[in-house]
Amino acid sequence: MTLPADPQPPAHAAETPGALAGVRVLDLSRVLAGPWCTQTLADLGADVIKIERPPGQRHPGGDDTRGWGPPFLKDRDGHDTAEAAYYLGANRNKRSVTVDIATPAGQALIRRLAAQCDVFVENYKVGDMARYGLDATTLLQLNPRLVYCSVTGFGQTGPYRERAGYDYAIQGLGGLMSITGERDDLPGGGPQKVGVAVADLFTGMYATVAILAALRHRDATGQGQAIDMALLDTQVAMLANMGANYLASEVTPRRAGNAHQNIVPYQVFEAADGHLILAVGNDSQFAKFCDVAGLPHLAADPRFAKNADRVRHRDTLVPLLAGTMRGRSKHDWLSALEAAKVPCGAINDLAEVFSDPHVLARGMVSQVPHPHTDALRLVASPMKLSATPPTVRRPPPLLGQHTDEVLAEFGLDAAACQALRDEGAI
Repeated sequence: MTLPADPQPPAHAAETPGALAGVRVLDLSRVLAGPWCTQTLADLGADVIKIERPPGQRHPGGDDTRGWGPPFLKDRDGHDTAEAAYYLGANRNKRSVTVDIATPAGQALIRRLAAQCDVFVENYKVGDMARYGLDATTLLQLNPRLVYCSVTGFGQTGPYRERAGYDYAIQGLGGLMSITGERDDLPGGGPQKVGVAVADLFTGMYATVAILAALRHRDATGQGQAIDMALLDTQVAMLANMGANYLASEVTPRRAGNAHQNIVPYQVFEAADGHLILAVGNDSQFAKFCDVAGLPHLAADPRFAKNADRVRHRDTLVPLLAGTMRGRSKHDWLSALEAAKVPCGAINDLAEVFSDPHVLARGMVSQVPHPHTDALRLVASPMKLSATPPTVRRPPPLLGQHTDEVLAEFGLDAAACQALRDEGAI
């Protein structure tokens, strides 16, 4: 099957080599945590080769997220393609190569590629890579400079290591849902997941940091290493102040809705025409807020003057503020509070986010050409580097789009590729 060549990249994409130019990543990860990591590496200039399952009788092939829609990317005629928005959001700047790693020829091909790569990322279940001869021990013997990163739900060790790991279950098991959602004694109370797969995303970002650290070590010593990333470990780590609160007090925190466990007032309030966020972070800001609200006596009240006292008297203070907040519009509050330098914010839906002048000014929406459309819009990388900024050099690839191109770079000619196709390996 002949696939289209890459469309011309944006003019700015070739201006400056990325910070990771020259780093080659072999990416055997799927869905979100692994692809989020490798997309970040790709944004920074690494050459990421995404290995995907070829189409077969029982599977359409490729990363499962290609089919996780609607919505799907629309082509130039306005028709849905096979590229789900979910997939597009985690796979820019990569090249797609189809390899069936369940075949001996496919396994041998992956070993050949790994011998010439800097980084290997996989998120298969514990033991799968060893069965294929693609585990860290095997590949590090083949390429001692390789940085091998495994991403699993529970890690390579421990009693849960063989369990499959899914973000939703990890948010529950790792404690996040016990502190997310409205209070149990209020309407709508109960456990709530976060609106995006934060355990996956954080694991992808921690994996990126670990890989960069391992590359630094490799460049200094010549020695590669294995990295064992687990969603549950990451979820426990990202409990942050809530985890620290428990370890310091052994008091189990409960859900607090939109309120903050350690700061008051730091929550959503209802205004006359909607809701806004008030995020008072210190006593000085509380005094400024009280002036804006026409409640200067509250800042002098010993029950509320210090944050620790406001936390202790939360149930008295918040209803007093809530009544006042409902007396003015969102715009009035936001304008007055911003002028007084009291932290506050609107609660935007995504249409408002992606039309916000500041979001647009910061370049958080990028438009790139794609084989199916001239106007693929993607969320941009948030990293702003002055000398080596991230760029979008390639749109998310079609399935197998770069198979022949990449294999040729590793020394396989057209005849060798055809032989692999005949064996069902690619």
